[in-house]
Amino acid sequence: MIDLRDVEHVARLARLALSEAEKARLQAELSAILSYIDKLKELDVEGVEPTSHAVPLVDVMREDEVQPCLPREAMMANAPDRAREFFRVPRIIED
Repeated sequence: MIDLRDVEHVARLARLALSEAEKARLQAELSAILSYIDKLKELDVEGVEPTSHAVPLVDVMREDEVQPCLPREAMMANAPDRAREFFRVPRIIED
């Protein structure tokens, strides 16, 4: 189903450098995946309602409740490094 050119195209899009052995292995694996998808397309799903989950989901989250904020000094007491009323963190974006 998948030829070597398709594998090379996908590898180029994913910016992957593949050896010839990897290309051959991926060609076989992708062909097997597409073959399985073709089998799934043959299934008769007439009358089967679409679902997003196999079992019904129940919301287990509690309701939001408004509560008083933590006092600033209590919060800042745990800061390893602070600048007045702010947390000081290491710079992660270079100039």
